[in-house]
Amino acid sequence: MKRKFWNWIKNEDESVPDMERTLFLNGMISDETWYGDEVTPQLFKDELNVGSGNITVWINSPGGDVFAAAQIYNMLRDYKGSVTVKIDGIAASAASVIAMAGNTVCVSPVAMMMIHNPATMAMGEAKDMQKAIAMLNEVKESILNAYESKTGLTRARLSHMMDDETWFNAKKAVELGFADKILFDSDEEEDEKKKKPDEPEEKPEEGSEGEEEEKKDDGEKEKKKKLPFQQDSMMFSTKAMNESFLSKVSHTDAMIPVNQLEKRLSLLTH
Repeated sequence: MKRKFWNWIKNEDESVPDMERTLFLNGMISDETWYGDEVTPQLFKDELNVGSGNITVWINSPGGDVFAAAQIYNMLRDYKGSVTVKIDGIAASAASVIAMAGNTVCVSPVAMMMIHNPATMAMGEAKDMQKAIAMLNEVKESILNAYESKTGLTRARLSHMMDDETWFNAKKAVELGFADKILFDSDEEEDEKKKKPDEPEEKPEEGSEGEEEEKKDDGEKEKKKKLPFQQDSMMFSTKAMNESFLSKVSHTDAMIPVNQLEKRLSLLTH
């Protein structure tokens, strides 16, 4: 292994075995395969088991060696403490398999995940190619085991997603079950909103609709004060029509008595 792709943030007081620790997985998951490698996996395991407290695993990786990812997945699943995985950039390919080891998987709102079929390079005759194909099929089945265990989706659906090289954002990852929640999406903000008292209603400004409504209501009250024959309703009797007409005429010329208006009206009808 040319480059160590993991890094532990150690406690200030290493004498406390159950103190929470943080593990960072950055870049390619091993620049050399762990297949047949006994030294590197043991080194990772020894560092993991130095403590027994809860650990947080930050992942920002495009993937890498599937055998390294498989062993890290197994070690994290077998770890005694609680494992929280946080995806802050990308967890693609083999890195997405490691992410499935978390008891709780959180993903940044701007992070991405990607799953696809395993790939390899092979050379030789036909039977060597057939062996490589058979191995890739079995590797895919092992990866499906991790995805199925975490998401609860059917193997057929997960297989199709891998065939299509599926990318998904934070919301899609939670929706499909690859992640449990989105980082920084605090429920506390929602609780605060619920606790806020209702804002007082704003008083209508002058000339606003509220004032116009009040004026309209006053007008309605004035109408109610009118005599029955002064109502603006439909009239069905001759007497009522005459009384309505006379009342309106007398309203425009208050100096003329109603009896004189009746005489004038009778002259017009003859």
